[in-house]
Amino acid sequence: MFNNSKIFKITNLILVLSFLLTASCGIYKPVDARKIDPNVNKRVQKNIEEGRGFRIMGKKKNNGGGTFEFASSNAMWRASIDLLDFTPFSNVDYSGGIIITDWFSDESSSTNESLKLTIKFLSNEIRADGINVIIHKKTCDEKNKCNIKKIDSTLAGEIKLAILKEATILDQKDIEKNKVPYKMPGTVTNEEKSLN
Repeated sequence: MFNNSKIFKITNLILVLSFLLTASCGIYKPVDARKIDPNVNKRVQKNIEEGRGFRIMGKKKNNGGGTFEFASSNAMWRASIDLLDFTPFSNVDYSGGIIITDWFSDESSSTNESLKLTIKFLSNEIRADGINVIIHKKTCDEKNKCNIKKIDSTLAGEIKLAILKEATILDQKDIEKNKVPYKMPGTVTNEEKSLN
């Protein structure tokens, strides 16, 4: 049987081993010292204002949102929906990461040609390789016999670039909107001074 000293030693051994194993799991990310402010308080303030930091005893936000709230906060998703609002959608699936438009044509083109756009989201980050734009062209003859083929044109690249630009603008607006002023511990704000 185990006595208390053996249990104590085993417990301590497990704690030390788990500490050693988890302490080495961090990912080292080198940074450029010229771009990082040496003042710790300024770095903390900037990170919290931009929503990157966390507070252990801070305000708890529980909006009760799920996938739909996340979809409305994803800048690339919102930019794609905004830029493609000129055409009806046949499939919009946020959890699958895909937007498919219905067949459409503009008034200047011939009536027997139409396009369909498919946008696949490969990442939630705003990156050029995080989105894929595919264009299909449908050409129909007088007997309503249609030929559908995938086309490679500069239009796909232009749509992708427009989505990335719009997503960047939306992301910057979100950062500005969600900034929370950081109060240094032990300081008194102007609001607190006016109350006293």
